[in-house]
Amino acid sequence: MPTEAYNLVMPEKLSSCAVFASPHSGRDYPAAFLDRSVLNYKTIRSSEDAFVDQLFDSAPRHGAPFLTAAMPRAYLDLNRNADELDPALIQGARRQGHNPRVASGLGVIPRVVANGRVIYNGKITMDEARLRIDNYWRPYHACLKSLLSEAHQKFGQAILIDCHSMPHEAVAISGTGQSKRPEIVLGDRFGASASGAIVDQIESAFASAGLNVARNTPFAGAYVTQTYGRPGRHQHAIQVEIDRSLYMDEERIEPNQNFHAFRTLMDLVISEIASIGSEPARLAAE
Repeated sequence: MPTEAYNLVMPEKLSSCAVFASPHSGRDYPAAFLDRSVLNYKTIRSSEDAFVDQLFDSAPRHGAPFLTAAMPRAYLDLNRNADELDPALIQGARRQGHNPRVASGLGVIPRVVANGRVIYNGKITMDEARLRIDNYWRPYHACLKSLLSEAHQKFGQAILIDCHSMPHEAVAISGTGQSKRPEIVLGDRFGASASGAIVDQIESAFASAGLNVARNTPFAGAYVTQTYGRPGRHQHAIQVEIDRSLYMDEERIEPNQNFHAFRTLMDLVISEIASIGSEPARLAAE
């Protein structure tokens, strides 16, 4: 059911306890927003998880919902708390202790895009910030919460796959200590947002597809995993970061020649993840 805030594709039959969601692949850039920005269109897209929505769009065919944001991350960051307001950008916002994300310009209404490039010349009003949060942030998170609740109710557990991409340079200089550079980074907040057994199975799904996987370095998860990961309540949240160079030309923000092959590979991974835990829970429920 498409809305202005998000797009949700449900499977014909809900057969998986997994919920796939992509909060940063939105690319509906409002004309008024682009007009106010000092950046060109390509630069403002540098924070976008471009094409991640296409990489994971087979999830409903494997019995799992797929939720994607409509609005871009440069406009509103759904992987931040609604109260992470940046006083350097938003008129009337108060500083609430030291928040490194806000301080660096990456609050819920970002002040910068990748590499610290400033989006605006000046500030925006508090009313405008609240309007973005009310119109886009709250509906997205209300939908996500509902999907996880439905999965938990039906299967006895819920597994949120928080889908992202990362610049190739992020893993090139990450210093993970691995002999091979990670192509996938799974973030479970060092075990706080998901059980080790669940993360093991997700890692196995990617590793079986021939991908090199690391955990929590350089990305351990942010607001989404912190908020929705409750392993003690059988609700798990795992952030998945994919090296963009595997499927896109980062400079041009275009699919590369490997895109279709990698998308096919991802379908196999998604199928395996969607099967985690669902069958035994469903039989127990019946």
